[in-house]
Amino acid sequence: MEGGEKENEASAGIHEPLLLKEPRKPSLQQRLSRSVSTNTTSQLAIVGSNVCPIESLDYEIVENDLFKHDWRSRTRIQIFQYIVLKWTLAFLIGLFTGLVGFIINLAVENIAGAKLVITNNFMIEERYAMAFAVFAGSNLVLVTFAAVVCAYIAPAAAGSGIPEVKAYLNGIDAPGILSPVTLIVKILGSIGAVSGSLDVGKEGPLVHTGACIASLLGQGGSKRYHLTWKWLRYFKNDRDRRDLITCGSAAGVAAAFRAPVGGVLFALEEVSSWWRSALLWRTFFTAAVVAVVLRALKDFCETGKCGLFGKGGLIMFDVSSVKISYHADDLLPVVILGVIGGLLGSLFNYLLDKILRIYSLINERGPVFKLILACTMSIVTSSCCFGLPWLAQCTPCPKGITEECPTVARSGNYKQFQCPDGYYNDLASLVFNTNDDAIRNLFSSGNPNVFRHSSVLMFFGTMYILGLFTYGISVPGGLFIPIIVTGATYGRFVGMLMGLSSNLNQGLFAVLGAASFLGGSMRMTVSLCIILLELTNNLLMLPLVMLVLLISKTVADAFNSGVYDQIVHMKGLPYLEAHAEPYMRQLTAGDVVTGPLVTFSGIEKVGTIFFYLKNTNHNGFPVIDEPPISEAPVLCGLVLRSHLLVLLKRKEFLPSRTSYSGDPSQRFTSVDFAKPGSGKGFKLEQIELSAEEMEMYVDLHPFTNTSPYTVVETMSLAKALLLFRQLGLRHLCVVPKSCDRSPIVGILTRHDFMPEHVLGLHPDLKESKWKRLRLRPSMLNSVVRRPSSTQCLDL
Repeated sequence: MEGGEKENEASAGIHEPLLLKEPRKPSLQQRLSRSVSTNTTSQLAIVGSNVCPIESLDYEIVENDLFKHDWRSRTRIQIFQYIVLKWTLAFLIGLFTGLVGFIINLAVENIAGAKLVITNNFMIEERYAMAFAVFAGSNLVLVTFAAVVCAYIAPAAAGSGIPEVKAYLNGIDAPGILSPVTLIVKILGSIGAVSGSLDVGKEGPLVHTGACIASLLGQGGSKRYHLTWKWLRYFKNDRDRRDLITCGSAAGVAAAFRAPVGGVLFALEEVSSWWRSALLWRTFFTAAVVAVVLRALKDFCETGKCGLFGKGGLIMFDVSSVKISYHADDLLPVVILGVIGGLLGSLFNYLLDKILRIYSLINERGPVFKLILACTMSIVTSSCCFGLPWLAQCTPCPKGITEECPTVARSGNYKQFQCPDGYYNDLASLVFNTNDDAIRNLFSSGNPNVFRHSSVLMFFGTMYILGLFTYGISVPGGLFIPIIVTGATYGRFVGMLMGLSSNLNQGLFAVLGAASFLGGSMRMTVSLCIILLELTNNLLMLPLVMLVLLISKTVADAFNSGVYDQIVHMKGLPYLEAHAEPYMRQLTAGDVVTGPLVTFSGIEKVGTIFFYLKNTNHNGFPVIDEPPISEAPVLCGLVLRSHLLVLLKRKEFLPSRTSYSGDPSQRFTSVDFAKPGSGKGFKLEQIELSAEEMEMYVDLHPFTNTSPYTVVETMSLAKALLLFRQLGLRHLCVVPKSCDRSPIVGILTRHDFMPEHVLGLHPDLKESKWKRLRLRPSMLNSVVRRPSSTQCLDL
């Protein structure tokens, strides 16, 4: 059942027969209410750091009389306006995402830079206790701010947001996931978390930020905050919002890495479930706008008007000046890096899953525990960043270099830290720094002896562990940068071990190490390859990056799935994969249909409609005509819950069971039934009906989708799943194979395809299922505690 829509099959209020007390034709109820098992899969999920009900999006076009009249009445000017608005919105998404990305980078660089400069000043004066107090105290204040706004104002803003965006584009909606409050908290929280030295990145949150901006623009603003634009009424549907949010996610990656082509490919490969050529053009245009905006703002900052915002602001690890020359014997260490990346990446995903499950138990106890967890990680991280350099030996500054040594500013390869003049602390150059500058130092290729083996190993272990334990606390933060840092570290170490025996320098080994760990953890190939090439500005590395990504992904796939896929399932989001499980070919659509099924007559009594809307949470109801309206029971179509609420609110009732003879377009417009922003519309509690109105009737024919997608009950479940996903459906009607039965058997929704439901109905398939899965059976169970059947929400 759809996480919000077991439309007519299992719902929160209709599990018990005694609830069905509304007077109704007994024969109709006996024929259409199936006494079969109900779908009790959880319709709650973790969104950000909060547990909330979920529902499905509906990308199907509702072809009722109003829709047909609306399209027939549109003029060429209106069609042209719609096309222009689509491209205008794509431009605005790119513009605003680029501006927000720049603001986040500007704030992080200045706050973190000022903190490090002040700390270094105390270090120069040998006031080490005060230096640690300033460093740790600043980090604690910044992280506490990020955790407070996230835990108390917008829990949906926690984490990177990429799993939520990926789930949304798969057809899953949840309260607050793309709201204006989530957008603001995501921006402020990511600034606090990243500048507070936590081992998180701002790149994942930028993807979520771009999606929020696209949603805000596409839904015409927010009525709740009195920000609405009526001229965007054309986009009040899930199909157009899906395309805009896809553009927003691509813009987020483009803003995070200054990688416009990589952003388009990321949206195509990782987050989007539906794609077409027209969408490719618009996402490319959006990403190009982001690139132009960032380039213009970067040029402005080079005049020195952006404070400490410098090279470290907009990520660009330029290695184009390095001459790349490699031979066949250089491929062996590259292959080894790929294998290491696959093994470490799969281990990272496995451990992260275990840690997140523990964190979920802590987070569900309330905001106070979220704050305690975030503050604890801040103190641990500050202690590691400040304490580890004391374990490293001071190294004499190399002679003949052009860089300043030792470096006392916030960046550079030669941090002085506690060392005397003429010496530097190589571990401080990595750990006592921003992640962007640490990556830049690892990618550097000037001096092969700048780092000691022991320092690199300590930094690798620290970043690997901190990356595991930091992600999952209640602050906005992504995994991209922590994974790049960790991968670049062991890549640099392999390069140090190879020494002069390889034609590749240590900086290039660091780049390949980052690629291998990204491929082993995230399991992306094409998009990561292009992102890394745009980051490093060196096209000559393309063959090596491709090779290491393919090897690392192949090795890691032998153990578990990608990190974002694991998080999606761990959060309890009913994500539909692009392929069907083999056991689904052994079942038919009729084998998983559950009940009871609630239907309406073509001309239905107001009291009956009100009763079922009140006692069920179904989102769609089959409409059936029976004699004397028709010669035999006929399925007219499907009417949506939101449309029924509009009809009851407007009180366009009939005194008797007769068809409405007028034109429905004179009473309603398509805008009246358009989906409101953030999925909020009329509530049944807002509708007041008198006893007289309850006895009146509503003609549902003009508002019924007369062409819902249907499948015969003998169709294989695998085939039905592919149809359901590729068409982006919310409801799939199952009709009988023989004509001597009721015209509809049931309705399939998203949750009917979930493994826990299918295998719960057919436990004999479990054994073969577990043998095929790489994960243990327990991995199918969400971290969210499964509610009982009376708790499930059919939204």
